[in-house]
Amino acid sequence: MLELKKISADAVPSALEMAHRYRLLNEPQAAESICRDILEIEPTNEQALITLLLALTDNFSNEITRSFSQAKEVVERLAGHSLRSYYSGVIYERRAKAHLRIGGPNAQEMAYSWLEKAMQAFDEALTRSEEDNQEAVLRWNACARLMNEYQAMKPTVTFEREGLLDSYETPH
Repeated sequence: MLELKKISADAVPSALEMAHRYRLLNEPQAAESICRDILEIEPTNEQALITLLLALTDNFSNEITRSFSQAKEVVERLAGHSLRSYYSGVIYERRAKAHLRIGGPNAQEMAYSWLEKAMQAFDEALTRSEEDNQEAVLRWNACARLMNEYQAMKPTVTFEREGLLDSYETPH
C-alpha cells in the first residue's frame, strides 16, 4: 500500500479552495480526497468537514451506501447540535433526491421517507439555531416544495425500522 504524502498547514486555505472547485466541476471523489488530506493535519477543520460531507453527498447517485454511511460519520464530527442537525437534514434531503434521480422499485416512497427525515432534522436545527439563521427554513421549504411537486410521491410502503431505511440501496 502506498503511503500518502501530507500537505503543509500553510496549504490548507488553497486546498479548501481547490476542494470547492472540484465540487463545482462535479468531481466529488477529488474533493473528498483533498478534504481528507486537510483533515489529516487539521482534524477539526469545520470547512473541510462540511466540504467532505457535501462531496460525499454529491456522490450519492454513484454509490449511496458507502457515501451515506461516511457522510453520517462526518456529521458527528461537527461542533454543535444545531450544525449536526442541519447537515443531517442535508444528507437526508440529498439521499431523497438521489433516489428520485436513480429511480427503481419504491424510489418515490423512499424519497418521501428521506424527505420526512430531512424536514425533522431541519426542524431540530431551527430550535437550536440563531434567530437570524434561516438556512434550515430554506432547506425545509425546498423539501416541502419537492413533496408538493411530486404529488405521486406518497408513502405507500411502510418502513418500520430505521435500519431498513438506512440500508436500502437503490439498484443501479
